[in-house]
Parts: sequence; C-alpha cells; structure tokens
Amino acid sequence: MKKFSILLVACMLVLGALSGCGSSESSKEKENKLVVYSPNSEEIIKTIIPMFEKQTGITVELVTAGTGEIIKRLQSEKQNPYADVMFGGSMAGYREHKDLYEPYVSTNDQYLLDGHRNTTGFATPYISDGSVLLVNKNLVGDIKIESYADLLNPKLKGKIASADPASSSSAFAQLTNMLKAMGGDYTSEQGWNYVSELVKNLDGKIASGSGAVHKSVADGEYVVGLTYEDPASTYVRNGAPVEVVYPKEGAVFLDAASGIVKDAPHMDNAKKFIDFILSQEAQDAFGTQLTNRPLRKDAKLGDYMTPYSQINMIDEDTDYVSEHKSEIVEKYTDVFTSVK
Repeated sequence: MKKFSILLVACMLVLGALSGCGSSESSKEKENKLVVYSPNSEEIIKTIIPMFEKQTGITVELVTAGTGEIIKRLQSEKQNPYADVMFGGSMAGYREHKDLYEPYVSTNDQYLLDGHRNTTGFATPYISDGSVLLVNKNLVGDIKIESYADLLNPKLKGKIASADPASSSSAFAQLTNMLKAMGGDYTSEQGWNYVSELVKNLDGKIASGSGAVHKSVADGEYVVGLTYEDPASTYVRNGAPVEVVYPKEGAVFLDAASGIVKDAPHMDNAKKFIDFILSQEAQDAFGTQLTNRPLRKDAKLGDYMTPYSQINMIDEDTDYVSEHKSEIVEKYTDVFTSVK
C-alpha cells in the first residue's frame, strides 16, 4: 500500500510538471502582447503603434533596427522565434527571405489598389514610395522642370543634387526608374544614353547620401534633386519653398511591406496587426498625418500629397532589378567614370 502511495504521488508530480509546461506555453500564446521588429522611421512608429494599442488593447514590445540587422536576428531566432511581426522593409527583401514568414493574407487586402495587393501570400504591402524630383521654387526661376528630359537643360549644369546608386537605395531606385522611363527597359541604349547625358549635367557633384539630396535642395544649395516622395512631401507639408515633381515620362512606386514571423508566439495578435495597418483608420493616418502614400483605394490624402490620378505611374520589373542589381550598378559606375 505504501509503495502504491509513493508511486501515485510520483505520477501526480510528473503530471503536474507536464501540466505546468503546457500552461506556460498556453499562457504565452494568450498573452495580450505583440513583439514588433521594425526598420521604420520614428514618425511612423510614433503614429501607428499607439493607434494599434489603443484600438486593440494589445501591448506592443518594439525593437527598431536596420532591415539587414533585423533579418539576421530573425534568422538566428528561427528555431525559437521571439518576434511576431516585421513592420517595414521592401517587397524585394521579403521575397528574398520568404522562409522567415508565415502565410497570411488579410481580409482587408481586397480594398488595396490594383497592382499593390498581397500576391506572395505572406508579405502585405501597406504604403508605397515613389521616385520624384524636388524643386526649389526660389531658385528655379523660368527653368521648366516637369520631366527627366528637362534635367538635361544646360542651365541646370552643376545644380542637380543626386546620390550614388552604388550606396544609396533611393538613388538606385531613381536610376532604374530613369532607365525604364527613358528607354523602356534596363538595358536599352536609349536609356543609358540618357543617364550618360544626365551625369554630364551633374558636373561631377554627388551627394554624400540620400538625406543630403533633399536637404540641400530645401536649404537652397541646389535647384533640383533626385529623391523620393516621403521626405520631399514632408518639406511641402512643413512650408518649405519646394515643389514635388513627378516625371512626366513616368514615376515608379515601390511598396513597403509587413509580414508575420514564421511560428510567431502571438499569432492571433500578429494577424490583428496586419489587418490594422490596412484598416481605414491606419491608411488615413498614413495619408493625412504622415507623408507616406497609403495603398487602400478609399484612403484620404493630405493636401500636401498629389493624388494618384495626377501621376503617370509605371511599373518596375522588381524580379529583374533584384537579380541584376550588381550589373546595373557596375554599368552606372562605368558611365560615371567615363564621363567624369
């Protein structure tokens, strides 16, 4: 009888331990929490995350870092994920590391603009940013700047701000935009001839980085800069003497995305977050409180943002560009060196 009692107690202890392990895992899943890794700007984070917390009651633990650093962390944590969501980063990056993300298509995906929906099954586009020209209205005078072709005006020689496509992602986006807009693809002689003529008009002046391009135009150091819409629209919103110009030949808009981490600890909350960033409330905030271009068809835009209907938008072959990026950069470097 005594042996039976000891055995019974031992079994109860083992069952209790197993039960404790199970309840621990269960409690983790039921935690009203969400861990978000994000490379996004402070402005986006401070606007969108509190909105999500207020609407859902879910507490967000935020880790901010560069895209490359986040990818490395997700890879190192793959067997035991800590993050639930990656919020931000290019679509190309998500495609390249698709094994890190959980399949999920939000029910709000149906409200997005054609060509900007979740076609991967795991990466959710939520905003888009385009290549633009930023013009200083106090310096431009009677010089017409409506297109890429206008940048070849001899009056603009040495007055165009541009970064190096080899080190700046926005400058590389401008380069591929030009090639597509001026030549029809990325290898045509016509497109590269245009790039060569533009380099001549840069007169050897290359900005230290993408931030220096739009800042130098806003500060009155250059007449026009090859930049991207987000910071350019911020200057307009804040009353700087600048104007955002969308090249008549066509502007490429590239989507930023978000994805649920594979085997996310708080899976249900992660899905709620993806649904939220495509909601009317969040998309309106991107378009009216921030300077990011929302992708929802019915999203509102601030008066400092140009409606899609007034922009000639052209598509980029993202797969080709991703596969041939080094070749395109090498070709540009050869052109720049030979012209210089």
